[in-house]
Amino acid sequence: MKRVLIANRGAIARRLIRSIHAMGYESVALYSDADANLPYVTEATHAFHLGGAAPKDSYLNIQSIIDIAKENDVWGIHPGYGFVSENADFVRLCEESGIVFIGPNLEAMRIMGSKAESKELAKQVGVPTIPGSNGAVATLEEAHQIAETLGYPVLIKASAGGGGIGMTVVKKEKKLESAFEDARKKGASFFGDDTVLIEKLIQNPHHVEVQVLGDKHATIVHLFDRECSVQRRHQKLVEEAPSPFISAETRDKMCEAAVKLARAVNYDNAGTVEFVVDAQQNFYFLEMNTRLQVEHGITEMITGVDIVEEQIRVAGGEKLSFSQEDVQLKGHAFEVRVCAENPEKRFFPAPGMIEKVVWPVSKGKVRVDAGFESGDAITPNYDSMIAKLLTHGATRKDALELMRHTLAEVQWQGTETNLTFHQKVFEEPNFCAGSYDTSYVKDVLGLKV
Repeated sequence: MKRVLIANRGAIARRLIRSIHAMGYESVALYSDADANLPYVTEATHAFHLGGAAPKDSYLNIQSIIDIAKENDVWGIHPGYGFVSENADFVRLCEESGIVFIGPNLEAMRIMGSKAESKELAKQVGVPTIPGSNGAVATLEEAHQIAETLGYPVLIKASAGGGGIGMTVVKKEKKLESAFEDARKKGASFFGDDTVLIEKLIQNPHHVEVQVLGDKHATIVHLFDRECSVQRRHQKLVEEAPSPFISAETRDKMCEAAVKLARAVNYDNAGTVEFVVDAQQNFYFLEMNTRLQVEHGITEMITGVDIVEEQIRVAGGEKLSFSQEDVQLKGHAFEVRVCAENPEKRFFPAPGMIEKVVWPVSKGKVRVDAGFESGDAITPNYDSMIAKLLTHGATRKDALELMRHTLAEVQWQGTETNLTFHQKVFEEPNFCAGSYDTSYVKDVLGLKV
């Protein structure tokens, strides 16, 4: 029987276990000192202690992960998202150890993992890109020249960054130097790459992404789009599929562009091509995430495709189990990220104990991907996300109304969360009408981010 090791924790570990077991495979979980008592540890077929609570001692310790995999006859490793999911060194180590990495090939990951290289590739294949620097910006002097040519405001960002790390909006020239140095330092510290890019800032855009899937037999398909514009610090809080903003014509063009870009690097697993879209529905390539996304579940709801199962099959050399013609957009879906944080205090993390939680029941058109249960501790060592709540309806209105009911069903006692924030969002008229963009949290809700 194949054993699939999960190099992750919490909600995504539990979600991966579901598909792994449904395929008849054994799951192998890893846990740090901080996570020994979390639900995914007991739900897995096998579980092994990985290391200390700090990520560098556990979920980022690639040699320890590989050692456990080899000692326990693991066939493949699914990295989930975050941690080692886009770590080229980890992929190489898997290959050298004869272990299947459940993700794209190394070259595709390398090219698309670089904002500079991926942007250049997008230009080559005719995918629109945001005006900006041609590749890396080497010096502060060069940065000033580019910013002046583009015109303020501009966006400074670490080329290898993600999740908003190393990204700063610069509205005036005097702020450029500090933003440039910050991007270099954070790029080097978090991603081992101090390369910096500069782009013209698209004012109040929509953040829309396209899910793609490819196999090792040159088949690449899209699974439509997701709107991810409710954000704080460039990190998503609410997602929906499909986008309520773009037209059918724009959707077709974006999906075509995403597939074209994936095909250019022989992409062979799950990936997400992200775009920013302006008020006139002009779209521009932003980046590609070469991994499973947190919000993949809403795409599964509107297409009926189990993306994780397809990932595992593709990694084993199988063809995708469906063609592009088989993919039909069915209804509408929402996802909210329930996090231990205080929206009234710039969404600062709020680690602590969960005294009691009762989640809604996952069935039918409601799905709960929770990483924690009553009595669990949310530590400051990792991301603040506790769970994801997802709803699906025949129409956007149906899915939205169901999310209101689902949020109201959560019973919570313990540390602070953003549950009340989500309840406000799903009652707020602009959001309910589908009329919002990335400025929503700050400009409409009036919250500091």
